[in-house]
Amino acid sequence: MFGIIGGTGLDKIEDLIVEKNEAIKTPYGLTSEPLTFGMLGCHKVIFLARHGKNHSIPPHLINYQANIWALHSVGVKNLIGINTVGSIQTKFMPGDFVFPNQIIDYSYCRNNTFFDGIKSPVKHIDFTFPFDNNLLSSFLKVSKLLKLKHHINGVYASVQGPRLESAAEINRYENDGANIVGMTGMPETALAREIGLGYGLICPVANHAAGRGLNKDGVSHEEISINSKKMALNITKLIKGIIESYGN
Repeated sequence: MFGIIGGTGLDKIEDLIVEKNEAIKTPYGLTSEPLTFGMLGCHKVIFLARHGKNHSIPPHLINYQANIWALHSVGVKNLIGINTVGSIQTKFMPGDFVFPNQIIDYSYCRNNTFFDGIKSPVKHIDFTFPFDNNLLSSFLKVSKLLKLKHHINGVYASVQGPRLESAAEINRYENDGANIVGMTGMPETALAREIGLGYGLICPVANHAAGRGLNKDGVSHEEISINSKKMALNITKLIKGIIESYGN
């Protein structure tokens, strides 16, 4: 069964026929909101808005442990994260999709593991390739069929937030090898790996990063929200196509 975690601009999936909403008790506290169980086409899907109702939870206060644990506990095997990003490379334009295959973690003070030596014994997972190759292949295949402008081999810089980045920070991330930047990729990606979920990121580009391209003079959150909402229909088409074609 597929799980979908929605980010900025995607607090619901329009075509999802909702069967129920259910709060799941976890050893890590409350999820961002109750899980939404429903049907997308002929397939059961579970949806969770990462930032909660009305985008009320900032990136550094999201209970990533509870979210991932809850989705796994109700039978999710493959998980798609929708993570809106700013593009460090100006060839990635607002409205494009980027499918990262690597991630760099710049976040801090987040509960970033299940294996903390308290609730679970310490364990060191392999994280060489953070994202599921089968999901990445499906993202690419369906994007081509839908004729959506997309880019592969993204390197996601996961930053703390909730403020946006300085131009100098963006230069640093590029020097480190990143080409997109967002606030919620970690520890979500690592937690999904720890618990055994197939996990992949779909990254809609909402803006150029600070000091770059269309946003060389600055970035506003209002712009990010507006551009993200404009992409919601294509995101839904992409998700539906992936779920319908996966494994075929």
